[in-house]
Amino acid sequence: MTLTARPHSGEYGAVHIEEAPPRVLIVDDEPALRRTLARLLQSRGVIVLTAEDGSDAMDLLSREVIDVALVDLMMPRVGGLELLEHVRGRHVGVEVIMMTAFGDVETAVKAVRSGAYHFLTKPFRSNDEVVLTVTKAAERRRLVERAALLERRLEQMENFGELIGNSPRMQEVYRLAVGVAPTSSTVLILGESGTGKELTARAIHQHSPRAKNPFVAVNCSAIPVELVESELFGHVRGAFTGATATRAGLFEAADAGTLFLDEVGDLPPLAQVKLLRALQEGEIKRVGANETRNVDVRVVAATNVDLRSRIASGRFREDLYYRLNVVPISLPPLRERREDIPLLAYHFLQKYGARSGSSVRKISPEAMRLLHAHSWPGNVRELENAIEHAVVFCRDDTMVAGDLPFGRNGGVESEPPPSPNGSRSLRADLACLDLPYREAKDRAMSDFEAAYFRALLERSGGNVSEAARQAGLDRSNFRRAIKRAGLKTRED
Repeated sequence: MTLTARPHSGEYGAVHIEEAPPRVLIVDDEPALRRTLARLLQSRGVIVLTAEDGSDAMDLLSREVIDVALVDLMMPRVGGLELLEHVRGRHVGVEVIMMTAFGDVETAVKAVRSGAYHFLTKPFRSNDEVVLTVTKAAERRRLVERAALLERRLEQMENFGELIGNSPRMQEVYRLAVGVAPTSSTVLILGESGTGKELTARAIHQHSPRAKNPFVAVNCSAIPVELVESELFGHVRGAFTGATATRAGLFEAADAGTLFLDEVGDLPPLAQVKLLRALQEGEIKRVGANETRNVDVRVVAATNVDLRSRIASGRFREDLYYRLNVVPISLPPLRERREDIPLLAYHFLQKYGARSGSSVRKISPEAMRLLHAHSWPGNVRELENAIEHAVVFCRDDTMVAGDLPFGRNGGVESEPPPSPNGSRSLRADLACLDLPYREAKDRAMSDFEAAYFRALLERSGGNVSEAARQAGLDRSNFRRAIKRAGLKTRED
């Protein structure tokens, strides 16, 4: 069972979360009970340390990393309540589970109110009760660690505003953005809708010498064709019907600053000619005017279409393309940088939690796995909307899968895992229709298990413990299942 977060390159990449086995400290003055609990937890993959009383436990806690402490309430020298107070003061991340005889339940409840995770009464109802309680406590510890790590990473990235990500693809975006920002070079940002093109443009502006001057953004596809030139370059009174006053355009509004031209590929031909002149000569002419005006504008353009194909079809000027494409920055779609999803999710959680006054502060592992598996056709913008939706419907401090817009019916739009023969669907593999029902069913189930366990192992990077956790199986049963399916792991 792999429950504790550790700095490392793992499933969530940029967040560097390792699913390491939980480390549990058993504190009890009864040697037989310590041995029994230690054997039980060790059989489930838990790393166990033991102490005979609170004093020994304090010494161990000062030297060892502990995730969960299983503490007897009544012990000589230093008792359970005193140890709990010590843990709450000096080892905040450690989850404490109190163990008590039935007659001391009232005291154990007080301990929970003082910060203990839970309590167990002796004799225990079952081994499963002990294992489940320890597992849940370790899961909570891991969730808190992950949230804290994500918050620290977000703080480090404040200089980029809402342009969030630590994946290799985003590191390259930052490198290019920071490198080109101090210059006046024109930048062309490429990427699908919702990937953060305007955020990138704003980050370039904010890191440039023009940061104190205007940042003017315009969506070229949203301007009626007949008004594009007037909007960009301005017009004089009487230049066309309805031009009752002289008006400056966006180039003049952005003088000494940055003009962001989103969806630049949708500019009509005549506006492309004027834009080319503005880039080449640094001057513009208002519609209907005779004189030109000098402007000092840094242009950052963006598009989600292939400009080369538009050049080939005669819809975009090749000379303008090369003027715009001085420094190209390509933004990856979210599906190609899934390791950034936790970082982005917690960023939006903080943003909308603060805005709505919500108490939600954490994202459950199940909800995070659902976010990680979603296909995100709308990219970061869709993720932001999903988190805002979840904040509205979350009724606790932890967001769960059912709070997400696609979580209520488990609807994840990710591709299904491949079957063993490379097909995307078991239905396509039912060449066994000619077989008797029982034999066909056994073959289909065998194919399903092989595909399911292979996909889990691939997603966890071959980490058997993590794959077992995702499957909801303990490690030994998971290993038996994958062996039955004919699969091998890197541990074999």
